[in-house]
Amino acid sequence: MYLSSLKRPFLSVSRFSFLRSIHDAMVTLVVATTADPASVGPASAFLAMPGWNPGPSIAAGMESFSNGAVRLLKHESSIIAEDDLDRRWEEATGETVDEVIFLSRHTAVSNRPALTVHPIGVPHICEGEHLPQGGRPGWAGLPSPRIGPWLRLMKKIAEAHGLIPEFEITLEATHHGPLVSTPTMFLEIGSTEEYWGRQDAAQAIALVLWEGLGLQGGASIGNWGRNNNGDKVLFGIGGGHYVPRHMDIVWKDGVWVGHLLSGYSLPLEDPKQKNGENGKNEIGGAWKQSIKVSYEATKAAFPGAEIIAHLDQKSFKGWQKNAITSYLTEQNIKIGKPQDFSTK
Repeated sequence: MYLSSLKRPFLSVSRFSFLRSIHDAMVTLVVATTADPASVGPASAFLAMPGWNPGPSIAAGMESFSNGAVRLLKHESSIIAEDDLDRRWEEATGETVDEVIFLSRHTAVSNRPALTVHPIGVPHICEGEHLPQGGRPGWAGLPSPRIGPWLRLMKKIAEAHGLIPEFEITLEATHHGPLVSTPTMFLEIGSTEEYWGRQDAAQAIALVLWEGLGLQGGASIGNWGRNNNGDKVLFGIGGGHYVPRHMDIVWKDGVWVGHLLSGYSLPLEDPKQKNGENGKNEIGGAWKQSIKVSYEATKAAFPGAEIIAHLDQKSFKGWQKNAITSYLTEQNIKIGKPQDFSTK
């Protein structure tokens, strides 16, 4: 096991690597909910494309559809309420789920229209603390290797369909559930009801799925395989929810991205307010837990990769940056600069 905080079975790095090697025997699970117009809209546009057939039902209130190695599952609950859909699909159908892609709405204080993509997890939440948006305390999902390549694909499609500059195309930091055991990402439409139901935005997300999964007849986009051994993967630390300093790097072709920890996922307690043994100042908070589980999840999602931490330096106070860099060094996690990330 690669995350000691996990309390249920999951794939070890070696098991996960083996399963990736038999990729053609596996399926991609796209999940949508009828309770969300920004979820069911893209799902309907996706299903309007050729090649779909009815699929099995894995539970009451759920229906599914099949197209090649892609499965689309619709349910009626909140998108973060249905845990373990990958495992439940496997138990019901005998098919092994290679990855899960969730379709959802995005909300923002700015109300700005946006198309977003992000990894999931709540690595900074401690045992016993409230979970406002699903997951499990101290948990970071395996980030989909497609996140970086699909961000760039999303921008290309949005430009081609006239959604830019009205819509912002952006990453989001790691946040919320539901629980899954396979590589995962969220594709979202934001940021108000007016935009959640926009057909042109739904069509753009559907095209990202269609092209990204190779259903148009071309190669799928963002697969991680043995030929990627040694490639560098950005592990983002710091910054706001839309991680702009990390985004500057991920826009470049060939850059892979794992977990993205914004400031709210790095709760550091001011050492001036806390004394440890022998009166020494200590930096409390769950920041070490957050970094550790997110790094290990990123490492498991990218077998053979060189995981490199990229810090948003300006987002930290001096004592915070010193604490984080010292901890990364202690954990043998390399710290990189923008020029350290390969751009194929």
